[in-house]
Amino acid sequence: DPVTAKVPLAGHTLPGVITVSLPLFSRPGGPHRCAGRVEVRLDGRWGTVCDDGWDLGDVAVVCRQLGCGKAMEALSRKVFGPGNELDPVLMMDVQCQGTEAALGSCSYMDPGDFCQHDEDAGARCKAGFALPDVRLVGGPHRCAGRVEVRLDGRWGTVCDDGWDLSDVAVVCRQLGCGPAMEALSGKVFGPGPKSEPVLMLNVQCQGTEAALGNCSYMDPGDLCQHDEDAGARCQGALGPGDVRLVDGPHRCAGRVEVRLDGRWGTVCDDGWDISDVAVVCRQLGCGPAMEALSGKGFRPGVKSDPVLMRNVQCQGTEAALGSCPNTDPGDLCQHDKDAGARCKEPFALRLADGPGKCSGRLEVRYDGLWGTVCDNDWSDTNAQVVCRELRCGQAKPLAPKLQDWPRFRQGTGKIWLDNIRCKGTEETLQNCAHHFWGYHNCTHQKDISVICQVQSGLWGSLLSLSRLSPGVTMLPGYPAELNQGELQTE
Repeated sequence: DPVTAKVPLAGHTLPGVITVSLPLFSRPGGPHRCAGRVEVRLDGRWGTVCDDGWDLGDVAVVCRQLGCGKAMEALSRKVFGPGNELDPVLMMDVQCQGTEAALGSCSYMDPGDFCQHDEDAGARCKAGFALPDVRLVGGPHRCAGRVEVRLDGRWGTVCDDGWDLSDVAVVCRQLGCGPAMEALSGKVFGPGPKSEPVLMLNVQCQGTEAALGNCSYMDPGDLCQHDEDAGARCQGALGPGDVRLVDGPHRCAGRVEVRLDGRWGTVCDDGWDISDVAVVCRQLGCGPAMEALSGKGFRPGVKSDPVLMRNVQCQGTEAALGSCPNTDPGDLCQHDKDAGARCKEPFALRLADGPGKCSGRLEVRYDGLWGTVCDNDWSDTNAQVVCRELRCGQAKPLAPKLQDWPRFRQGTGKIWLDNIRCKGTEETLQNCAHHFWGYHNCTHQKDISVICQVQSGLWGSLLSLSRLSPGVTMLPGYPAELNQGELQTE
């Protein structure tokens, strides 16, 4: 009677140890190294495995031992052809749990004369392929075309049976091509070369896999020809420089335009909302999203430019617009539906009406408009934060009495900030405590000025009063050259 035996792990030289192979080159076998007739080497002699009791748990161990990924199929009845007549059948009733590291760790029986080569077992593992081993061929750009994969150094196509958008999503992710737009079938991008095989059938991806090789699929055999080659169309990669806002009052407001494969175009306003705008604002380095605009909120796009995106659906947390799902507008949108966005322009400050950027009337920019700062609660600490933010060195200390502090020409327009209180550690003035933007009890007579000491000796010696404009008072320690004759006091 056959005897059940427990065999040690493969990779040793002890008698009875099993080495596993799925022959491809040296013997007839499957389409790649991870599919074929199962052969084992026992005591230096190669032989086959009987398919009695052969199942997916056994194949899982073979696949693991060969570094071939997940088990896909347990095959029987010499699917990959019978073994060599001179080779024995070495194993029967293999019983693996599926967790073993090698086939030699599973229980099995000696077949004796119970099995011949017409019962040789086969196995098909998922032959995982590396990230570069998928490409899109025959399309208008690298992110659209016929899907081709490379298995064991050989390129081939994918059958369109069961091919859907989840499969395309994985291809697009693997190629860095943005969201999946369309799953195409029936050689839309032309059939593959006759010299190339069809390598995959019934691909079944969840859509979250990192590579197509991680999805389940079947060996097509003769079931598919190149007239069923699958295709894919991805949106294309949108980099940091591939979004812009055009024809607005400043760089953070305007008509939304995107660049796909070197061509600029607009975005249709169907489904356009504040979450989409939030992503645009983030991508452009602007402030928070303020408004989602539609229907020519700004001037319509150029007639020669296409409408490239429709039904953009961002969560609002994405780093770039290209990461959001969207659809191809086709002919459904024209430029009268171009989407727009308005972001809060980033905070900025400047010293105006001085001789250079390091002295003058303090102004800040809010929502695209420049305005002044009231002197209520102004301090040396506040001035230090301003000078540091402008990279202008140390701030000139305030006069003992604020009313004696030199003033540059009065500002016009908005007074944006009042009652600023900095701790001195802030990287930017906007991080200091202050009243609501635009809330104050000041006139422009109280516009604060800041003088930064860029280098020692900047202040120089006092100039004669004759250098000053009529009616201007010269204050000790604050030379007139700082404002070219425009230094004023209250």
